[in-house]
Amino acid sequence: MTLRDTLEPFFNKLPAVASPEKHVHFKDKLWWTLGVLVLYFALANVPLFGMSQDSVDLFESYRAFFAGASGSLVLLGIGPIVTASIVLQLLVGADIIKMDLSNPKDQAFFQGAQKFLVFVMILLEALPQLLGGYIQPDPGLASTLGVGPGVVTLMLLVQIFVGGTLILFMDEVISKWGIGSGVGLFIVAGISQQIVTGIFNWQLESGLPVGLIPKWIYIAQNTGADYLFSGEGMVFLLVRGGILALMSTILIFLLVVYVESTRIEIPLAHSAVRGARGRFPVKLIYASVLPMILVRALQANVQMVGIILSGRGINFLGEFSGSKPLNGIMYYLAPIHSPYDWIPSLVQESFATYGVAAPANWQIVLHVCSDAIMLIGGGIIFALFWIETTGMGAKPTAQKIFDSGMQIPGFRRNIGSIEKVMQRYIPKVTVIGGAFIGILTLVASLLGTLGSAGGTGLLLTVSIVYRLYEDIASEQMMEMHPMIRSFFGEQ
Repeated sequence: MTLRDTLEPFFNKLPAVASPEKHVHFKDKLWWTLGVLVLYFALANVPLFGMSQDSVDLFESYRAFFAGASGSLVLLGIGPIVTASIVLQLLVGADIIKMDLSNPKDQAFFQGAQKFLVFVMILLEALPQLLGGYIQPDPGLASTLGVGPGVVTLMLLVQIFVGGTLILFMDEVISKWGIGSGVGLFIVAGISQQIVTGIFNWQLESGLPVGLIPKWIYIAQNTGADYLFSGEGMVFLLVRGGILALMSTILIFLLVVYVESTRIEIPLAHSAVRGARGRFPVKLIYASVLPMILVRALQANVQMVGIILSGRGINFLGEFSGSKPLNGIMYYLAPIHSPYDWIPSLVQESFATYGVAAPANWQIVLHVCSDAIMLIGGGIIFALFWIETTGMGAKPTAQKIFDSGMQIPGFRRNIGSIEKVMQRYIPKVTVIGGAFIGILTLVASLLGTLGSAGGTGLLLTVSIVYRLYEDIASEQMMEMHPMIRSFFGEQ
């Protein structure tokens, strides 16, 4: 008996959300989606019982695309789900685990293995933070309950595990009963909240309100016109006044909408119904922006290792202040979030708050180049892995078109002919799209955005919302024309 034969019955017994036995109507899907979204916001506002205010959030810089909330029940956000996906995709892509993901049996095993890995990753991401002293138990609560700090730490672990598990099953509910992806929905929810905060927040930070509108009102009331129209004043308005962030937010929005609408359309005709024609769209960003989440998640986990080692006095990878890398290889592997990470004068200002010398200009350039390689190279690799593990490759797509009764005009109606045509486009477009979305993410990160969402976060949000809009349009179309469901595998 192989290891797979041993694990398969165990994976099949893992708790799962039941799949619908028949077609779920659009209105019902909408209600399920809204219900899960409300539950997510509720969980994000439930604080961890027993956590000290002295705790440090290791993933503070990654909140935008981890869809978690500091100190809440959903502290880890989608981190365990994404990390489990990375590990499994790398194992399958390197043929360490041999699977044919076009085979339904292998797909089921892959999904079971991924779910099991999510539970493992919840523990692997929570335990280092708890045992390393980053998430600290409240000594006052321990004293009140008459127990040791270890008991409160165990209570925190249980809460974090429950929160991570709820996120996993909420994502599964959306995938089976709702519209779109739960992971994408949670990212949009978290980043939208940060953007709204970035526009209206009156809280002061470094002498200025955080929100864009309060900031402009404050500047207009407290800053002279002579200074604002001087060279130094214009730079102040552009960077600290939020004009650059506003311009880049609008630019990223327009670019993503344009790129999402760019596609190659392969003509299709129905083999049995004369005159019935259609098109199969192969988008420029064929694998969507999810590979960028995988890249950033990989960087976040690498940074977490560096933070934990630094906290134990092992600084050969670099020193940290909170979650901020100050030097060493970890500085170069850290993602770019805003102009404060690459404009020399702003980098000096940022590092001055930590009381250390800022990196030299060549080090800043190397940091930017390192992030560019991670984003572009990682975008290509994870995009290729993603289409294979989600049934979007040439072979599964050809099978889907064949099963729907469609064929490509001018070619014989068999799976092999359709697959050959798909093979001409899908792998090439996936590579180009992966590289392009990596470049776009880099530009977005360099420019920064409103609030603390970051360029990557905003890019993900716009793309996910655009895809959600298309999913809603598709659901409405299937609701009006039930025959279209057969192409999408709906009953």
